Amino acid sequence: MSSPHQSVPPAKSSHTAPEGSDTGGGSAVTVIRIPRLAFLGVFILFMCVFFMFVGWPIGLWWLLLIPVAVSVWVLRTQTTVSAGGLDLRTVFRSRHLDWSQLKGVRIPKRGYVRADLVDGSEVKLPAVSYDRVRDLAVASQGRIPDPYAVPPVAKSEGAGATADPATTEGATAEAATSAPATAEVDSQGTPGEPDRAGDEGKGPDRSE
Repeated sequence: MSSPHQSVPPAKSSHTAPEGSDTGGGSAVTVIRIPRLAFLGVFILFMCVFFMFVGWPIGLWWLLLIPVAVSVWVLRTQTTVSAGGLDLRTVFRSRHLDWSQLKGVRIPKRGYVRADLVDGSEVKLPAVSYDRVRDLAVASQGRIPDPYAVPPVAKSEGAGATADPATTEGATAEAATSAPATAEVDSQGTPGEPDRAGDEGKGPDRSE
């Protein structure tokens, strides 16, 4: 009875291994989608189109297809990040990119982030906008660096660079404030000694 009991775990592990390999060796898979808040805009669009449709149903029936098309676009557009690469999906097509094909990413002023490939071409990353670059970098597990992150070394160097001028300025300020005081003491003390010496020298002369 022990042999059937021992054969069950290998069957489970063998079934689990392919799933882990498909998702990137058991690592987490991150799916970047268009925010579901976009369906609120779809609903508003539907209401606007519906009132127009009610006015002339026979001629404006096709307007109802616009909210449906936008809903399909929201549901389909996404970028899946895993250890195996990037899976890009739009309304009409899908594409897989291995990490070896990726040379870097480019962040345009408008539109989606673009992936620069080793063959010189570039591909849009669906649903990855400017504010989702950090999510893409975290999901890639270091394969795509975060362009907005400051390295700890740079932070320490920056803190030291800012601290030294402050210390230097403080030392300069102290020297600037103490130097005149010292100069005044010297200027007052130095003439004082000859006067006293002169007075002492004049004393005996007067007594004589």
